[in-house]
Amino acid sequence: MPISASTRKFWKEANRIKGYPLSEKLHGYFYLRFPYLYIGTGTASNKLGRFGQKVIVLLNRVFPPRPAKPGQITFADTYHGKVIPLKTAKELVNIKENIRVDDLERIIPYQLARSIVMDHPEALVALDCPCRVARENPCLPLDVCLIVGEPFASFTLEHHPRRSRALTREEAVAILETEEARGHVHHAFFKEAVLQRFYAICNCCSCCCGAMQAHHSGTPMLASSGYIARVDEQKCAGCGQCVTYCQFGAIEVVDGVNRVTSVACMGCGVCVSHCDQAAIELALAPERGIPLEMAKILERA
Repeated sequence: MPISASTRKFWKEANRIKGYPLSEKLHGYFYLRFPYLYIGTGTASNKLGRFGQKVIVLLNRVFPPRPAKPGQITFADTYHGKVIPLKTAKELVNIKENIRVDDLERIIPYQLARSIVMDHPEALVALDCPCRVARENPCLPLDVCLIVGEPFASFTLEHHPRRSRALTREEAVAILETEEARGHVHHAFFKEAVLQRFYAICNCCSCCCGAMQAHHSGTPMLASSGYIARVDEQKCAGCGQCVTYCQFGAIEVVDGVNRVTSVACMGCGVCVSHCDQAAIELALAPERGIPLEMAKILERA
């Protein structure tokens, strides 16, 4: 059976990474080739995942998990998302040149998978979101995961022709804007098994997204944007509309004014775009991390 061109391209790129283990190459191939089985199992949305979940619960009872030691590699280090405002998401899909920036440790605060490598960034693909597909009553539309650059875009198109389509930059921006209007959060995703780098922008809702649900359950898979929402009490009408749209449960109305819980706020900016009174803005929050600012990154590339 002949090996597809996109598989050869993925494998060739993986072989260029010094010290990249065979286990991660195979893991990455399986993840990209069978994302619906992979995510459905990981979120316990299919029979295999539900069985695995029962086994893990049983094992945790017999062998209680120990807290991670300082410097110990955890699951979140291998697969994580950086929350990004709409402006940053648009910048990522509008890059017009190949770039490579490694070790973004101040921006991507994980031990692994923190590089932005853009090879043919004009190659953009919309993929049916595996998290939404796995749910019985998912949010719609499904095709809101944006695969960015090579070898990921061609791999997705070749192996998932019925669940993916090529996009122009204008079409990618339109998806981002439409998802923002729905109140969904933009994440730049990084994965150790996916060539140790950024590969997709997911537009996530807390009801479907496996990463957001894991984060809410205590697995720190999501990094703050580096911003935090600030409310101008003089402008705030206390209408609660931002409460409805906040995917992180970080806002509540107290004494007729919206209050932001700083620990919960991830700085996505969805509340900003849905405030009719323009009473909310994103403010830099150095204690939460450094923003993914593409202008500065491009200067380094």
